[in-house]
Amino acid sequence: MPRIKVKRTSTVTDMTAMCDVASLLLTFFILTATARQPEPLAVQTPSSTYEFKVPAENNAILTIGQGQVFFEVAGNKVRARTLELIGKQYNIDFTPVEIQRFSVISTFGVPVSDLKKFIAMSGSDRMKKGVQTGIPTDSTDNQLNSWVLQARTATAEINQQPMRVSIKGDAKEEYPVIKKIIDVLQKQKVNKFLLVTNSEAKKK
Repeated sequence: MPRIKVKRTSTVTDMTAMCDVASLLLTFFILTATARQPEPLAVQTPSSTYEFKVPAENNAILTIGQGQVFFEVAGNKVRARTLELIGKQYNIDFTPVEIQRFSVISTFGVPVSDLKKFIAMSGSDRMKKGVQTGIPTDSTDNQLNSWVLQARTATAEINQQPMRVSIKGDAKEEYPVIKKIIDVLQKQKVNKFLLVTNSEAKKK
């Protein structure tokens, strides 16, 4: 009896639809991703075995190194509102363009008097050595106290949540500088804050 030949079908799969989906997903992730901006002051944080991620929202980071203090607050809207409040406190009128440009700047460290000039700079010029000299923390002109206070106010207004504070200090930074920052926080009755460290392998 003759064998019945089974008709062979093509094994080629049309991947057009899959390629379209992959392209759409790639485009979505590229457009929604937030690029990490370079930090104006690189610090070597101390190591620790304690595992707790720094909050991405409702958080401010005080970076301390070489006797200088830099400030970063999470959220574009919170940053914009913080600048508006600082402008009111120091009688400086910031334009909508300046507020928008400042809202995308992460970490910064300049006196309030240099803010307009700093905001007008390009991203590469801001990172040049000597441009950012740190936020003043002197007893006669403690601008860091104002930034923390206004950032807390802006966070409460926009997110209806209290702002956390994280301290990112260089491992070799001297204690008096760190204590000065802690005194600023305690003056505002902020007695609970996070210390940013590098992860260290746990001892067995």
